[in-house]
Amino acid sequence: MASRTPHVDETTRQLKEDLHQLSHTIEELVSATADDSRSNIKELRERAEKRLKETRARLEARGERLYGEARDTLHHQADACDRYVHDNPWTSIGIGAAVGVVIGMLIGRR
Repeated sequence: MASRTPHVDETTRQLKEDLHQLSHTIEELVSATADDSRSNIKELRERAEKRLKETRARLEARGERLYGEARDTLHHQADACDRYVHDNPWTSIGIGAAVGVVIGMLIGRR
């Protein structure tokens, strides 16, 4: 779990940087529109579209990677739980019964 923190921090930093670059390019495009020089607008528009596509591709790739990591972690945790229940069946039954009693008491008080 601790090994994921630097990865998340790096991803967050990169995302902030991408969004900053994209917003800077769009600000340039807006200010260039005020000048109304057609060649300048076309060039800035192309740069903004290029950065938008790059940022979108990076975000999609990161989203897919994070989804895959979450899915793998969930499978790992489910497998660990399954192993524990198979290795300790009576303990698992006791824990389940205790949780059932507590929930029953809480529901019964209403």
